[in-house]
Amino acid sequence: MSIKTFKGGVHPGYFKSLTANLPVVSMPLPEKVIIPLQQHIGVPCEPLVSPGDEVKVGQKIGESSGFVSAPIHATISGKVTKIEPYEHPLGRPVQSVFIEADGQDSWHEAGGGTQSLADLDAGEIKKIIREAGIVGLGGAAFPTHVKISPPADKPIDTVIVNGAECEPYLTADHRVMLERSEDVVFGLKAVMKALDCKKGYIGIEDNKPDAIEALREACAEEENIEVIPLHTKYPQGAEKMLIEVITGRQVPSGGLPMDVGVVNQNAGTCVAIAEAIKEGRPLVERVVTVTGPGIEKPANVKVRLGTIVREVIDYCGGMKEDTRKLILGGPMMGLAQPTADIPVIKGTSGILVLTEREVVVSDIRPCIKCAKCVDVCPVNILPNFLGLAGEQGLIERSEELNALDCIECGCCTYICPAKRPLTQWIRIAKAEITARRNKK
Repeated sequence: MSIKTFKGGVHPGYFKSLTANLPVVSMPLPEKVIIPLQQHIGVPCEPLVSPGDEVKVGQKIGESSGFVSAPIHATISGKVTKIEPYEHPLGRPVQSVFIEADGQDSWHEAGGGTQSLADLDAGEIKKIIREAGIVGLGGAAFPTHVKISPPADKPIDTVIVNGAECEPYLTADHRVMLERSEDVVFGLKAVMKALDCKKGYIGIEDNKPDAIEALREACAEEENIEVIPLHTKYPQGAEKMLIEVITGRQVPSGGLPMDVGVVNQNAGTCVAIAEAIKEGRPLVERVVTVTGPGIEKPANVKVRLGTIVREVIDYCGGMKEDTRKLILGGPMMGLAQPTADIPVIKGTSGILVLTEREVVVSDIRPCIKCAKCVDVCPVNILPNFLGLAGEQGLIERSEELNALDCIECGCCTYICPAKRPLTQWIRIAKAEITARRNKK
């Protein structure tokens, strides 16, 4: 039975049937990878290797002294051919390590593993997670060891696993929850121990009843972990919405989940944590949903990081002739790409290919003051006024209107009858506000 939901939000089509029932398949090893040295929020890594070096899978090739960062590892064994800037899915060149495969897929000596969390204390769990280079796999890519290291004055009493996967088309988390349910629970328990936290929840939208059942079976003997069915509505998986629905707590304006005693983790991130602890495996691959009307054979694919997106698409039969748009992520929050010759990174949850039929370019018209964007905004800001301020470059006004509280979910752009790109304008204003603050 679904519990209460949050105010606002929208109901776009699911479009998940293309891949929801398809088990995860492993893509053949690529002949080369291009691994950006920044695949996380925070300080970029510096290379630990040089052209000509031989590397093995799981070997650390990038590191940073910054706390908010995550190391980068080789994802295939072979030779480093060059290190230079290369196009990144976020839209700007990033220093990247080019590796040509030797065909052996030889693994670097793993850091060991343990089958029992009882053998580890909180500090050891955090160290394992950091050394494995684990970040949030839902798309934000925030370093996980940082998220589970809150200040002493911010005690955490609740950990929530985000299994909502509310973005249309995407089913990677759905399949992970079905196929790796025990590891999802293991990863949750590891995070709870690292935070000395006694209560855990797994939130899953009620359009995934099989995942709800699988996780309930996996945690049947865990008295302090509960699976919560969520009303299917976008953006149910946004962390502030998830916290409000499950705990009744509201993250304050300008605040973070830890301000209300909560830490969120993605389901895929929990599996990566389980692999790091049990097997000593760093984050070198992830499950990606390759889907959309423009894909010949949609699939959920386990892909080595650094694999070129075009190769992943070719593995799935290629693009159809009337392909019009390529998006990494989902249609609501994903980023359109100018080329498929970019690498899969830690935050790549989906590869979405749309055709002429789905992509309609409309003229931007003046705001008609209908306030639909205000009605659907899940964080209770004023997208209409923020859009106007962003459109006209009024950055101070955008800051006064709490632009930084925008979660960039895209609901306002989706609902706007005047086809105004409100989310994009607000995103630009947020970037300028942040840049000015950093300069000061």
